[in-house]
Amino acid sequence: MRNRAAALCGAAVVMAGTFTAVPAEANAPSSATTTAQAAKLTWKGCATKNYPTLQCASLKVPLDHRRPHGEKITLALSRVPHTARAYQGPLLVNPGGPGGSGLTLAGFVARSLPAKVAARYDVIGFDPRGVGKSKPALDCGPTHFDPVRPNSLPTTLAIEKANLARAKSFAAACGRKYAHLLPYIDTAGAVRDMDAIRQALGAKKINYFGYSYGTYLGAVYARFFPERVRRLVLDSVVDPTDVWYEANLNQDVAFNDRHRAFLAWVAKYDTTYGLGTDPEKIEATWYAMRAALAKKPAGGTVGASELEDTFIPGGYYNGYWPILAEAFAAYVHDKDPEPLVEAYEDFGAVDASGDNGYSVYTSVQCRDADWPRDWRRWREDNWAVYEKAPFMTWNNAWYNAPCAFWPTDSLRSVNVANGKLPPVLLFQATGDAATPYEGGVTVHRLLARSSLVVEQGGGNHGITLSGNACLDEHLAAYLTDGTVPRGYGEADAVCEALPDPKPAAAGTASAKAASAPSNGSALHGLLGFRH
Repeated sequence: MRNRAAALCGAAVVMAGTFTAVPAEANAPSSATTTAQAAKLTWKGCATKNYPTLQCASLKVPLDHRRPHGEKITLALSRVPHTARAYQGPLLVNPGGPGGSGLTLAGFVARSLPAKVAARYDVIGFDPRGVGKSKPALDCGPTHFDPVRPNSLPTTLAIEKANLARAKSFAAACGRKYAHLLPYIDTAGAVRDMDAIRQALGAKKINYFGYSYGTYLGAVYARFFPERVRRLVLDSVVDPTDVWYEANLNQDVAFNDRHRAFLAWVAKYDTTYGLGTDPEKIEATWYAMRAALAKKPAGGTVGASELEDTFIPGGYYNGYWPILAEAFAAYVHDKDPEPLVEAYEDFGAVDASGDNGYSVYTSVQCRDADWPRDWRRWREDNWAVYEKAPFMTWNNAWYNAPCAFWPTDSLRSVNVANGKLPPVLLFQATGDAATPYEGGVTVHRLLARSSLVVEQGGGNHGITLSGNACLDEHLAAYLTDGTVPRGYGEADAVCEALPDPKPAAAGTASAKAASAPSNGSALHGLLGFRH
């Protein structure tokens, strides 16, 4: 599918027309409305070194929006205020997850957009219900990811029982600690919170920019409130027709492909890493390393499951490949565990923020849609996928396994098909593993006036504001005046992917020390993993 689609994209590069929105000032709130409604928010400076104009506020919203006068929870908000006279309203941003904090993302987006574009918006970040600085913030199992975990590959009944016990324990802990909250931690509740933010800002409509799961959040908002959407940008698009059980099985296949792309890159640089020039043999070496770590964890910390945790981020962002390759080579050649442990601490280890993010991730995904409750179904499906995609399949299965035992009922997934929106702009890489390419094509079809910009040959997840000027030009044009590309076929415009990274320069201490900060690494630090 991805190869065929890529060929079709090549025929769709012509800009066949543009859409120009109503004048920018048309959606600016009147002074009376602003005074009356914006008083609900008290903005205070919360500047950081990187984002000196960032402001923060909080907003109380109903836990259950059907009972507006009942129990309240608190949302944490951030803002980079507009500076231009041609104000275009609030631009809400979300990094995905579910469970990702959006507070810092507001600063990143405002800094990364062209200054003349960012100046026209109040860029608004928010921690969705249950996340980060919003209150209450969930943390079901602070030790759930402590190393060394059981081997993710359930080759024996004892290993399977150990992993099942972890999943059941986590689900039960969530039920004990947050029984009255869990029925309201879902995408529908987060969408209604977004509309409460809109009201508190005094805006008749919002602009929205979401990555990964944030694309599903935005599409559901648009389904619930189409008349309140002014502009909608979705980057690395979730397929809304397979949330969430099937989506994870589809991810497993895509991540296996992406891991093999990494191994092929290692083979290309055999003179640096000395692991050979045959990607299949390097793959065998990687799995031999995994087997060895299952018996004797590196540094007493990185077992087989932790090794997978460490290398999965390479499927999200190829900027991590030099670091991962160095750690791989050091272990194979010298049995040196230190680079592997360091890479695990950088990419795989879960801190308190990660515990919170995972708690919200499971709470939302397990609540959002139906999951099989019979473990025999999981066992059968995941072994079948493992046969063709062994890299992440069982690690991902255990990551999502609490949903088989979740203490709340499930909702029906939302049909996001929508013919009532203004033009919408979608971005998708052809080799994205976390949200495979088909999701972008599906949403392009479901949103009647959408335009799809494809990054041909790209494999990263989260592709705008990451250094690809072609993609960013489409984004800037849309946010400036509503211009979208109009082509034909599966894509309306095609941008070539940036080249893969190169190994660290000879003589440097490590790839990590050699790599200069970039927008790509900054963005992926904010998006995190496991979307």
